[in-house]
Amino acid sequence: MSFQTPAKRTGRTVDTAKVGGGLKLLAGLVGLMWLIEVIDTAMNGDLNQYGIISRQPRGLVGILTSPFLHLGFGHLISNTLPLVTLGALIAVSGAARLASVTAIVTVLGGFGTWLISPPNVITIGASGLVFGYASYLIVRGLFNRRIGQVLVGIVVIMVWGSALLTSLLPQDGISWQGHLCGGIAGLFAAWVLADDKQVRTK
Repeated sequence: MSFQTPAKRTGRTVDTAKVGGGLKLLAGLVGLMWLIEVIDTAMNGDLNQYGIISRQPRGLVGILTSPFLHLGFGHLISNTLPLVTLGALIAVSGAARLASVTAIVTVLGGFGTWLISPPNVITIGASGLVFGYASYLIVRGLFNRRIGQVLVGIVVIMVWGSALLTSLLPQDGISWQGHLCGGIAGLFAAWVLADDKQVRTK
């Protein structure tokens, strides 16, 4: 026996698939970070040389690799919780949206970090990505004119706001440049991925 699935039920199935795809991608990104840190630890931190090295051509590769490199498991753990929490809020919109935001923040935020970081300093870690996710979530509702997304942005500010602002202050061993550039890239992602712009390009 065969029958057509009702339209309403089909819509729910598609939404569930989008959420599942987004969460799978997020799990893959975080899992890759942990796998690389295991390998890096076994190699005595040799992989960390592939982070962002400001204004040096060889440091450009770090734009893509730095989010997956960390200075030990303590550093990785401190980034994992906010990355998973904020990333999951984006992932509910699907894998394509999470991938787009991640790509924009990684490339633009990383390039900005490469431009303005102090010389001879290697920048590694997913904190720039965390800042990008946070700023994207904070402002996307304003661009999309969706009250639900605005409320999510308010919650992000309430939970993470003080920590985000504190992390923008110059501190030894912390790349405020990476945080700032990641945050700016997240704002850009929210603008370029706004609903009205997506409709115009279709």
